[in-house]
Amino acid sequence: MNDFVIDEIVDSSESFNGRLFPLARATKLKREFATMFSSHLGRLKSGFYFEGEVLLVTGASGAGKTTELEKLLREFHLSQAILPNGAQARFAPCVLDRKGTWKDLGKNTLYAMGYPLSDKARKTQAEIGLRIKEQGELQGVVGVWYDEAQHILAHKQVQALEEVLDCFKTMVKGPDWPMMLIMSGVPELADYIPQLEQLFRKVTHVRLDDINFETDAETVNSIVGSYALEANLSVADELHTWDFLHRLVTAGAFRWGLVFELVVKAVGKALVEHSTDLKLDHFVQAWVSKTEMSAAATPFTHSSYVSMFRRDAPFKASIVS
Repeated sequence: MNDFVIDEIVDSSESFNGRLFPLARATKLKREFATMFSSHLGRLKSGFYFEGEVLLVTGASGAGKTTELEKLLREFHLSQAILPNGAQARFAPCVLDRKGTWKDLGKNTLYAMGYPLSDKARKTQAEIGLRIKEQGELQGVVGVWYDEAQHILAHKQVQALEEVLDCFKTMVKGPDWPMMLIMSGVPELADYIPQLEQLFRKVTHVRLDDINFETDAETVNSIVGSYALEANLSVADELHTWDFLHRLVTAGAFRWGLVFELVVKAVGKALVEHSTDLKLDHFVQAWVSKTEMSAAATPFTHSSYVSMFRRDAPFKASIVS
């Protein structure tokens, strides 16, 4: 027995991690990605000059962008698509730093491809770009996914911003091994890309919108039921109400990713109690555990929850006068 291992949490986390309730947005995202890759593959087969494309995916923090894209690329790699040179196509995920320059962008990209560049290496932007394409062709890396891409673009002077955007542009342009890019981040990311027209015209934009309660309430209800069923829990009658569903969506700031998080935490609370039912109190416990607020002042219990908990401030209560 280990005091630091809660078996019920371990089991539920193992069961839920990497598995997403199928939302309509995932189908749209997959279709746009498949269209981009299929066009890229066809152009590779043609043998003629072409330029890569960019899939821009934006949504509020907590919308579930990273989770959706991780699942999409996991499925893409499992599909084992073969390129004309015989290599298996793959995407490299890359993390960018807020203080990064064009050189950091290039170095981090090479690192993500398994080809680290020494900090002492003195390379021009063109040389780093060529190295990225060489490694891409050798390894079958047809594209790079930059998650939270706004980090390397935000708060930069005009020249520094143009240098970073130009580095992205160099990756998608030919003649040697043009790459596809996935750039994901908060909605503000979309404001930076148009500043370089040669990159902007390559973009297909997919927005992961917030929850619209009027049209999505049934889906939220299905999510609660599906996660409970996966954990062998029944859903208490008190959770089968529009009032509860609206409170849950409000608690998650109308963002799909945050709603999923709350449901998973509530299921974990139920399992630890060895309850046979998922109940309202388990959502209250999940909220209190995360925020340290009073159980009487949660979105699930307070009468003025709509005014107290705003969409632009997840997990924070506004002061009600």
